[in-house]
Amino acid sequence: MSPSPFAAVWSVLDRQVEARRFPGYAAVIRRGDHTEYHMGGRLAFDRADPMQPDTVFRIASLSKLLGGALALGLVEAGVFGLDDPVAEWLPELASPRVLAHPAAELNDTVPISRPIVVRDLLTFTFGLGFILDESPLARTVSTLGIMPGSKDPLPAPDDFMAHLDGLPLLCQPGERWLYHLGSEVLGVLVARATGRQLADVLAERLTGPLGMRSTGFFAPDPARLASSYAPDGTGSTLTEDRDDSVLRPPAFESLGGGLVSTLEDYLAFLEAFSSDSPVISRETARLMTTDSLDDQQRAGIEQLMGPGISWGMGVGLDLVSVKPWMTPGRFWWNGGSGTTAAVDPANELTAALFTQRMMMSATGDFDDFWAAVAAASVP
Repeated sequence: MSPSPFAAVWSVLDRQVEARRFPGYAAVIRRGDHTEYHMGGRLAFDRADPMQPDTVFRIASLSKLLGGALALGLVEAGVFGLDDPVAEWLPELASPRVLAHPAAELNDTVPISRPIVVRDLLTFTFGLGFILDESPLARTVSTLGIMPGSKDPLPAPDDFMAHLDGLPLLCQPGERWLYHLGSEVLGVLVARATGRQLADVLAERLTGPLGMRSTGFFAPDPARLASSYAPDGTGSTLTEDRDDSVLRPPAFESLGGGLVSTLEDYLAFLEAFSSDSPVISRETARLMTTDSLDDQQRAGIEQLMGPGISWGMGVGLDLVSVKPWMTPGRFWWNGGSGTTAAVDPANELTAALFTQRMMMSATGDFDDFWAAVAAASVP
């Protein structure tokens, strides 16, 4: 057999297993017509089961890409339009007030300038999301337990939306990119607009047709589920997250971070963007992977992710080659549970890495992997 063109990439990951950064990983790289899977390590530090292409992982924010594709498919089907006010299905967001300034008290507000529309949810510009300060609104959102990192599972959709009812927006709709919460609200909108369980809509319109049999909001087979670990303060010892809620249907089906999947499944999803797929149309792919932000809106994503990055509809985009693996037009994202995936059309490159180590930062956890991929992909 000829040597693997990606041997150096696999060596990088194998060394991380040897250093006990995580117990195992599953990775795939496709360059042109050549596809290579590689697994290393095992499902948990205290289990002998080796990693497999069909090992199930918590994919966290890689769920957002499926949410974007699902919603845009429903736009094409005429279920709702990008510029439709969300109040038709989400009356809790019919007339929110807006903070007079970002550090204002919750009762220091001004009227909303225009209705929130579906597009605002997909572009993360509806006015609420991650708030990276200690303002009164940031503290309130944290207390409500509706953002990642909460100790308790998300409440049922109606209760989730009730938390937003009466909560002021940080900024006017369309003014600034704010991470995450748009995907969660989008999931509620999809369920209400279709009159169906979100999991059923996802299976019927996306995961089922793509053959993603192991992708859903819970993992019914514990034997195939990779354990999840969180770094301790030193970053050298990993502590298992014993939360088993992922083994049963959740009260809230989260498009922001609630899906589990396998490497095989997720590659099938990514491949659908570069083929004449009947599931992800060219128009959906175009909308998802076209920059949707202006300079003012982009300040939000640059604060979280650094320069050279923007947002389409449900996925991050490279605008400038700030790092060696960044290419204008490359679309990608990371999952806080230790997952990352990207498609680089200009270089005919698709890659994904699933690990079990929760991320320590928004951008830096996978730099060694992506640097090795970029080096191996040079003709």
